[in-house]
Amino acid sequence: MKIQDVLRKEVMLLDLQATSKEAVIDEMITSLVDKGVVTDFDTFKTGIMNREAQTTTGLGDGIAMPHSKNAAVKEATVLFAKSSKGVDYESLDGQPTDLFFMIAAPDGANDTHLAALAELSKYLMKPGFADKLRQVTSAEEVIAVFDEAEAADKAASEKTVTPVSDDKDFIVAVTACTTGIAHTYMAEESLKKVAEEMGVAIKVETNGASGVGNRLTAEDIKRAKGVIIAADKAVEMDRFDGKPLVSRPVADGIKKTEELINIIVNNQADTYVAANGASTESKEEATSLGGAFYKHLMSGVSQMLPFVIGGGIMIAIAFLLDGTLGVPNDQLGNLGSYHEIASMFMKIGSAAFGLMLPVFAGYVAYSIAEKPGLVAGFVAGAIAKEGYAIGKIAYAAGGEKTSALAGVSSGFLGALVGGFLAGAVVLAIKKYVKVPRSLEGAKSILLLPLLGTVFTGFLMLFVNIPMAAINTAMNNFLGGLGGGSAVLLGLVLGGMMAVDMGGPVNKAAYVFGTGTLAATVSTGGSVAMAAVMAGGMVPPLAVFVATVLFKDKFTEEERNSGLTNIVMGLSFITEGAIPFGAADPARAIPSFVVGSAVTGALVGLSGIKLMAPHGGIFVIALTSNALLYLLYVAIGAVISGVLYGALRKAK
Repeated sequence: MKIQDVLRKEVMLLDLQATSKEAVIDEMITSLVDKGVVTDFDTFKTGIMNREAQTTTGLGDGIAMPHSKNAAVKEATVLFAKSSKGVDYESLDGQPTDLFFMIAAPDGANDTHLAALAELSKYLMKPGFADKLRQVTSAEEVIAVFDEAEAADKAASEKTVTPVSDDKDFIVAVTACTTGIAHTYMAEESLKKVAEEMGVAIKVETNGASGVGNRLTAEDIKRAKGVIIAADKAVEMDRFDGKPLVSRPVADGIKKTEELINIIVNNQADTYVAANGASTESKEEATSLGGAFYKHLMSGVSQMLPFVIGGGIMIAIAFLLDGTLGVPNDQLGNLGSYHEIASMFMKIGSAAFGLMLPVFAGYVAYSIAEKPGLVAGFVAGAIAKEGYAIGKIAYAAGGEKTSALAGVSSGFLGALVGGFLAGAVVLAIKKYVKVPRSLEGAKSILLLPLLGTVFTGFLMLFVNIPMAAINTAMNNFLGGLGGGSAVLLGLVLGGMMAVDMGGPVNKAAYVFGTGTLAATVSTGGSVAMAAVMAGGMVPPLAVFVATVLFKDKFTEEERNSGLTNIVMGLSFITEGAIPFGAADPARAIPSFVVGSAVTGALVGLSGIKLMAPHGGIFVIALTSNALLYLLYVAIGAVISGVLYGALRKAK
């Protein structure tokens, strides 16, 4: 879209008087209300402030872009405002903000506010553009600055679509970030600028929030010497079959632009083979095992999180409803499913939560082997969840000696192994199972899913065996502690809840805690269960603490996840901290374990008891000392959050 179409002159404020963040927002909204763009001040402000609560829209470099898609907006509008003194807008770089773009989109708009954000990001990242806006004195001059930039951008685009001469290298590129806003267009601008400086012609396709921009044609790709993919999400790849291709994160398109262009120009890129279903990594990237592991892991985690959040919160609501309506002491084992309404929430939440491991493993495998790996990964995750193993199958056939391993879930770690295993199996099949080129289509939709599922499935039956043994050993160890020190028991159980945050170690502690409930209901509940739940609440809350106290060490997306982790932690959904633990295990996991262990030990020291097996803050009334219990959880979260933030490297 053209930003000038929604950048209305009559609502602009070229001399903001406000001196605080909320006052700036109020002044801008007042202008929108006065000019009839917004019909209800409070409704629109609520939308703006809800967005600010997720993470500040102060982007740094003196620029802020508050925005809301809102029922109180009559027509899509962008309000430009500037302050002569600068305002503390809680910007990401901590510096004063003097340029503001408030984006107002109607509820029925087709992602107008995202399109406006994308277009604005593209212009604001051009060298000198923001400085020109700081010099304007009238609304007409603001529009003129954008018109000038648009004309220059159009000329540059037309200039780089076709090679200037036969002697000039021509390459194509695709940029895409997860949100499709700022980084997508930052990478585009960087590629164009550096290519021009290097005497290389380039055409860049953007996969942004407003759709695909400057789409590459078949002729563009045919003429290009090679392809640069600077993307953090999947893009259309089959069209690049047979072309030299380098694929990197979108950040490399911004920071390592010259390096990427040189890889193509100097013929150092590997050839992409679409028929095999997956791209070939550049030589440098292929040697970075850690980077590849992280990329595949985060692909699974990002797809898994919505299931964890949606299912976990539904389960927590089930416990809240039963806690509110009341459950007899002799039915506390059915807490969350005792009343019909609670049972419905529990079943829905459990259905979503139950898909967590298959989705995680499936998308790890998908990241490794693309679509053919998806089904094998889902199967691996389902087997990890259900605990199917050779031991269970043998027991069903009469082999009693293996019955101890039957049906023990291998949890998150099993799904992690299964996802990578499935991806590796499918890649191996692609490489070693040869068919005539005319049958390549059948290979992708028939042979790869079938053989991948068969081999991965049977291998997972063996993977679950050591995981079952680990869980059994953990339970035996905890059982030995039960008669000893309550402090030591709380310390061990609390620490275990943070070791793998939902995996076999976590689940071993949880199962032990729930196993103590039946025998302790008559005495007011279980100290072990109280320590388990308190320890499990700490890691997500620690993530929030770290992202608040150490903002410069986390990306905007991570800070958004930090806010989400408040709900996760209070709901006793330890899995909310998994992305942070997986991304930086050497620093995050020890930090989480320390805080959780301290919390568990304090619960044991005070002898606090709990009568519920789940629920977090929603069942706090079922503890023997609610205030002290919450204090201990807060202490552990602060300890872990400070440790994690202090140890983590700055972004």
